[in-house]
Amino acid sequence: MRTSLLLAALLALGSTSAAAQQPPDAAAGQAPPRRPANAPRTIEGVNTVWIEQLTQPELRDMIRDGYTTVLVMTGGVEDNSANLVLDKHNINNRLHGEMIARRLGKTLVAPLVTLEPGNAGSNITPGRAGPMISQATYRALLFDIGNFLRSMGFKEIYYLGDSGGNAGGMRFAADSLTKLYAGDTARVVFKHVAEYYNHTSHVQPFIQNELKIPEQIRIGASTGSSGLHEELSIDATMALVDPVSIRYPQRVKAGEAEINGVKFESLEWLQDIGRKVAELRTKLTVDAITAYRATLAKP
Repeated sequence: MRTSLLLAALLALGSTSAAAQQPPDAAAGQAPPRRPANAPRTIEGVNTVWIEQLTQPELRDMIRDGYTTVLVMTGGVEDNSANLVLDKHNINNRLHGEMIARRLGKTLVAPLVTLEPGNAGSNITPGRAGPMISQATYRALLFDIGNFLRSMGFKEIYYLGDSGGNAGGMRFAADSLTKLYAGDTARVVFKHVAEYYNHTSHVQPFIQNELKIPEQIRIGASTGSSGLHEELSIDATMALVDPVSIRYPQRVKAGEAEINGVKFESLEWLQDIGRKVAELRTKLTVDAITAYRATLAKP
């Protein structure tokens, strides 16, 4: 009997204590009010151009402050031969996306589109590079991303791709969204910037003609004398982000620090080329967007 009374008293005390610790609304069975989305920030933001690195109030305030241009960077995971990680395109996009956004000003970068279109087929190939997604899925993905960015308040939405196979999907998304909102009074621009993908048109001539580096690769080709889907400019920009992504230490150790007849003089030498290539690609892309903007009707 005494044990039962003691247990009942303890349970009552615990119940009272728990209720005392709850906020008034919770104690009454109601959820506490959620802070309104338009509430002013109470802490400082950070210096970033990447949407996913912002808090929602930071993003809201940046768009209010005129950050209404956004880049959709498309990459992929693919076979890049023996030395380069599968993530090659995404590494380059993170480097160039940041540079282009800051050079344009008032520009943010959407989360990277890290998969590219490809056909799975019915065969099983252990170790095959990927994954990839169907062209139909890819087009729908890029369309949905652009459409949602419009709903977030962006007014200029640019698609930039680091892989040639991405171009069709980016053109489809930009053209489809342009057509869909052609009569909309809230004018929003959707544009595929083909000039960003400029390896053969500008970067290869820059390496051979401007920097005077005799890389053994025909201008316009994706494979040189090394027989790999790899070239000096790609090694250089990737080394700028992460030397291990091109297996630089491992290649040095194995005596294989070279590509297409060009020996890597040092990591610093390679990264210096990377900075020059990244600057070239950034300038070409910013110039293309600036020229396109000049054709737009004034609001």
